[in-house]
Amino acid sequence: MVNSFNTLQYESKKLGVMYFTVAAILLGAQLLLGLVAAIQFIYPSFLFEILDFNVARMVHINALVVWLLYAMIGSVYFLMPDETGIETVGIGLGKLGFYVLTAAVTVVVLVYILVQVGPASESTIWLINEGREYIEAPRWADIGIVVVVLVFLANVYLTAIKGERTGIMTVLMADLMALAGLYLAGMFYTDNISMDQYWWWWVIHLWVEATWEVFVASIIGWALIKIIGANREIVEMWLWIEVAMLFGSGILGIGHHYFWIGTPEYWWEIGALFSALEPIPLVAMFVHVMYDWGKEAGVKKAHGEEAVMNNNPAFLWFVGSAFGNFLGAGVWGFFHTLPQVNIYTHGTQFTAAHGHLAFFGAFAMAMIAMFYMGVQATNGIERMKMTFASKMGFALICIGVVGMTVALTIAGYGQVLVERAQMGATWEAYFISQNGHWFLQAMGWRLVMGIVTLVGFAYLVYDLLTIGKSKVQNG
Repeated sequence: MVNSFNTLQYESKKLGVMYFTVAAILLGAQLLLGLVAAIQFIYPSFLFEILDFNVARMVHINALVVWLLYAMIGSVYFLMPDETGIETVGIGLGKLGFYVLTAAVTVVVLVYILVQVGPASESTIWLINEGREYIEAPRWADIGIVVVVLVFLANVYLTAIKGERTGIMTVLMADLMALAGLYLAGMFYTDNISMDQYWWWWVIHLWVEATWEVFVASIIGWALIKIIGANREIVEMWLWIEVAMLFGSGILGIGHHYFWIGTPEYWWEIGALFSALEPIPLVAMFVHVMYDWGKEAGVKKAHGEEAVMNNNPAFLWFVGSAFGNFLGAGVWGFFHTLPQVNIYTHGTQFTAAHGHLAFFGAFAMAMIAMFYMGVQATNGIERMKMTFASKMGFALICIGVVGMTVALTIAGYGQVLVERAQMGATWEAYFISQNGHWFLQAMGWRLVMGIVTLVGFAYLVYDLLTIGKSKVQNG
């Protein structure tokens, strides 16, 4: 394989950096709209009838999904020359797909914000939004996304067939096929709400708890090989364990949603158990690799040598991702989805707490790490070190997201006590709990932590734009 981590000698890597750039912009949009929604929780009249809460929330969530997809596609284009040893096949079509996707996303966001709602007819589904959480994109955009992803898949498969095929590329080939295929389950719906929700959960949940988890594990495995020279055999061994566990546990783990759409109660126990298994292989791979690297570093130190780490900021974010995944998806997910607990917590801010930490820890941190890999290659830096902005960006974003998670957990606890346990989950109970002291105070802290996160993002952007010119890297 070609060791070209610190150059942009391939067009594929340049395309990956283009995807990273748009992903970073959409991350900023996600945070801004999230802040608007957080303000509206406390001051409902804020931007009333200009940018209502349901629209701010919709753009906030959709921006999350789309920026992560951008970063994921960019990551594959970025690493493919290293894993296959050749330029990506069909790179021209890949660039065309990038511009088509970016134009479509821009139009969809403008429609979300400027049009917002439409008549209760088929035209709204095709032209405005489908009204299905996380995948509200109108039907024309759905079709466009499928075409772009098919071009992307063709590029990946043709490149892997023509060039060298590693275990990482093989896992990615299987995973990307599943990722694209699952999206098709959201391309239709029925008049039966339970059946519609069944297929909707296959898109949302299995994207996240099967295909995305395997994808991130593949990216982190590749990065550990590049950054610290991790043993490829160990990385790929754990990847195959990840595939076995996640494709199994992800499919069964989806069951903790099924009870609420009218399926048998046994799905509760199955779903809760297998959901908890999902983060284990990724953390195990990381611990195994770091243990071996630590032993090697100790041996080198004894001989007066230094252990190599080629990209300190990216490594920090990858470390955060491995353990953020365990906390957010594992710990927060497990105690929230246990059957005995979920009967009270379902649909409360516990869900939002789990969602914030899980998405951030499992996916966002890994993709931010890839931004730094892109910056390193763009600037041709052999060994990229931390700057003050690197540390501030990481610290403030982590403090902000963990703070939001804790605040939302407290808000959910207040809802469970008042709305569910005391008042029996009636509409009256819902509105009383929404005005409770604990709930409002927690939402206030959620807003404060959201501001902290946004300040951290400003440091992150500044660092990404300037770290290549920093004296730390050039001195």
